[in-house]
Amino acid sequence: MLTPCKSLQRPRRPAWWSSTLVLAVLALLFSPFAHAVTGELDLTSTSVGFLAVAIFVLAYALVMAEEKIHMRKSKPVLVAAGIIWGLIGWVYVQNGMSADSEHAFRVTLLEFTELMLFLLVAMTYINAMEERRVFDALRSWMVRKGFSYRTLFWITGVLAFVISPIADNLTTALLMCAVVTKVAEGDKRFINLACVNIVVAANAGGAFSPFGDITTLMVWQAGIVQFYEFFELLVPSMVNFLIPAVVMSAFIKNRKPDSVQEDVWLKRGARRIIALFLLTVATAVAGHTLLHLPPVLGMMTGLGYLQFFGYFLRRTLPRSLERKRTRYSQRGDWKKLESLGSVVPFDVFNRVARAEWDTLLFFYGVVMCVGGLGFMGYLGLLSEALYTGWNATGANIALGVISAVVDNIPVMFAVLTMEPDMSHGHWLLITLTAGVGGSLLSIGSAAGVALMGQARGNYTFMGHLRWAPVIALGYAASVATHLWLNADSFAIYG
Repeated sequence: MLTPCKSLQRPRRPAWWSSTLVLAVLALLFSPFAHAVTGELDLTSTSVGFLAVAIFVLAYALVMAEEKIHMRKSKPVLVAAGIIWGLIGWVYVQNGMSADSEHAFRVTLLEFTELMLFLLVAMTYINAMEERRVFDALRSWMVRKGFSYRTLFWITGVLAFVISPIADNLTTALLMCAVVTKVAEGDKRFINLACVNIVVAANAGGAFSPFGDITTLMVWQAGIVQFYEFFELLVPSMVNFLIPAVVMSAFIKNRKPDSVQEDVWLKRGARRIIALFLLTVATAVAGHTLLHLPPVLGMMTGLGYLQFFGYFLRRTLPRSLERKRTRYSQRGDWKKLESLGSVVPFDVFNRVARAEWDTLLFFYGVVMCVGGLGFMGYLGLLSEALYTGWNATGANIALGVISAVVDNIPVMFAVLTMEPDMSHGHWLLITLTAGVGGSLLSIGSAAGVALMGQARGNYTFMGHLRWAPVIALGYAASVATHLWLNADSFAIYG
């Protein structure tokens, strides 16, 4: 769920959904089968611990109410993180153990920093490709082809599934939604159906790649699942997408929309930036797999590739413009010739500045809040309740359903912090369910929430909910497929 630019800012899900779920989780924590955990200081039954939990619930309720109160989601979690760790620091100072709390904070901060720098580079490349009009050109090509509604439904769905593992599920969903709303303007029924399909496809595609969603990136960077091992989820992810798509496509009238003409040409260097992004991904994967270094090293090196290329584009811009003016004048292509007057030099730092900083800061707040509650002992209680009270399979399937209501980032970070004693197959299972579980509701993923904003009035919560049983069938089938295909990886624990 990367958010590369301002256009990807999205309304948040209603507060009551998340607040209800958070309260339910807290009730679970204090249920009869939740046991206290050992640690340097167990704060789970203290007034400081209860205050920290209350602050986190309040902050998360404000996050969920972002659309109504118009407060950026990063603000409440940043303050909550500061207060929670301030409470921890105060207690540990009182007990003469300040070095322990400082170390815990630094470890949690390091986890966030690696992920933040990784995401920042990915956002910068996505913004660079957007500025070079790569996504506009793809959209224009699909619009010009004049596909039928049923063909458009399948093309946008398949492309969402294929592109999201590289460009992330949110960017991909927004791109495909722009195509659908442009071509089928005014046909609310088809737009809603196509958007449901796009959300399911984008989330499914993002589940089998470290680059497809923040949760998969977290699992990869934690070293729990290797890069190539994510592809064990390819077939279950395809099942998750195809079953709902096949059912929904049967309800589409096979007619053609009115033709729409839109001409878009790529800016100079667009294809080379795509190649550099792929080289950056390869550098990150090779560095992590062969040298056992954090993937962020390869990504930051890739940012250097882009900076060098940006320098080349700026230095050669005058000669390039002169050649194009001569060529367009000879052809009589006055439209392109006129566009040269608006050409500005490519600047990497402008692309960095356009990263979705609110999302990055929100990510910091969530990681630090959950890390603080985990240090107090609450995640130990939750781990006992879920992974000891239940079996790992049931717990991971349930957490996937929960991620349809509560953002999958805190769900996945909580699981990673708990470090339950699970087999490799169970770690792949939670990766799958946290990734595709959000498709059950329109508010369950960044892609769904963003599309409700982009296709306002055409794609709605109730419009998505109508197809929830079919999506749930795909969810159940994908889990069953993983349990069947990858049965050997569950051999260690039941």
